[in-house]
Amino acid sequence: MSVRHAWVVSEGSTTTSWFDVRLAFADGARVDALAVLSGAHVRVEDVRARPPLSLDDLAVLAEWLEDPLFEACVAAPARGTPAEPRRARAPWEYRSAREEGGDPVLAVMRATGHSRRRSLRLIGQARDEGFLAPRRARR
Repeated sequence: MSVRHAWVVSEGSTTTSWFDVRLAFADGARVDALAVLSGAHVRVEDVRARPPLSLDDLAVLAEWLEDPLFEACVAAPARGTPAEPRRARAPWEYRSAREEGGDPVLAVMRATGHSRRRSLRLIGQARDEGFLAPRRARR
């Protein structure tokens, strides 16, 4: 399986990334998909398969793609240093927790294994880099 970061579009505080995904099987069959990461959500927009997928295979396609696609999506904003995938994961976890009504700082702490202070610093860095919306203006 291969996942390749295809392109990114930024509009305001929202970034959308596209990924080319290819599953190749030993018997020569293959599945090509186009996946989209928007906010904290990943969607598969297009699927092409040779030979065509059965309905059962199409139903389990998400399971086949889930882990490699998640790893590629988390690492996509990173620029290659080991600390940056963690920094890229911070906004992902932060947004997910906010959408679910949970504590976003605690979610970042769990995901990265850092202390509260270090997690807050990662969140601040993610804001500075444009991965998260800026804080509200204080009056």
